[in-house]
Amino acid sequence: MKSTQDLQQLATQVRRDILRMTTAAQSGHPGGSLGTADWFTAMQFNIMDIDPARFTMEGTGEDMLFVSQGHITPVIYSTMARRGYFPVSELATFRQFGTRLQGHPSTAHALPGIRMASGSLGQGLSVGIGAALGKKMTGDPHLVYTMHGDGELQEGQIWEAAMFAGAKHVDNLVATIDYNHQQIDGTVDEVMTLGDLRAKFESFLWKVVVIDNGNDMQQVLDGMAKAKALTGQGAPVCVILTTQMGYGVDFMQDTNKYHGAVVPAADLPKALAQLPETLGDY
Repeated sequence: MKSTQDLQQLATQVRRDILRMTTAAQSGHPGGSLGTADWFTAMQFNIMDIDPARFTMEGTGEDMLFVSQGHITPVIYSTMARRGYFPVSELATFRQFGTRLQGHPSTAHALPGIRMASGSLGQGLSVGIGAALGKKMTGDPHLVYTMHGDGELQEGQIWEAAMFAGAKHVDNLVATIDYNHQQIDGTVDEVMTLGDLRAKFESFLWKVVVIDNGNDMQQVLDGMAKAKALTGQGAPVCVILTTQMGYGVDFMQDTNKYHGAVVPAADLPKALAQLPETLGDY
C-alpha cells in the first residue's frame, strides 16, 4: 500500500507518460487518460488485489479489471508499466506498428494485464459480469472491476447488462463511470443526456457510490474503499466518478478537443511544465 502523497506523485508521472506517448505517436486519446490517471493509479497500487508476476488470463485468485472504453490506452499502459506488468521503457513503442502497445488493447500480443480487446464501446460491462459470475461458480472471493466512459452509456448493451447484474445479484462486481461530461462530438448533454445517472442505476437494483472529485486522490481512495465494502451484499456496485477531461494541463481541461487529438510537439514543453517529473521519464 502506498501513501496518498506517493500515489499523487505516481499519478503526476503517469500524466507525463500520457502526454509524451501520444505526442510522440501523434495519435491517441490523451484527454480521458489524463482525467482518469488518479483512479487508475489508485486501483493498480492500492485498491485491487493483484500481482503482476502471477498474471494469468483466467484471473484466478486475484481481482480483475476490464476497461470498456479501450481508447484510453495511454493511462492503461502507463499505470500497468509503473506497476510492473512490463518494462516502463516499452512505453516508447506506443502505437507503433506490430508492437504490444496498440492504440486499443489487443489480446493478440499477449500483453500481461490485458484480458479484453476493448474499444468497441458498450461491451465491457457484459464481459465483467461474465467474469464475476465465473468467480462465483469457482468460489473465488476476489472482485471484478470495470471502467466505462459516460458517453459509452449511450450504448444499449450497457443497460441490458446493468439490468441483468442487478436482477441476478452479481455482488462481486464494481463498475466505475468516468463522468467527465465530454465525448468525441461535444458534451454528453449535447449529444444525448444521461439524466439522473444515480437514479438510473439504483432503479436497476445497484448500490451507488458518488465520488465528487475524481481528481482528488484521497476522495478516490475513500470512494473506492466504500464501494469495495458494499460488495457481497446482494447487489452490484456502481461508482460515479466525476473527473475533468484533460486534468493537469490547463489548456486541455474541460473540453472534448483532446478526446482524440494530441498535443503538438511544439506545445509539449508547455504542457509538461505543469506536471513536474516525479519518478523519471521513460
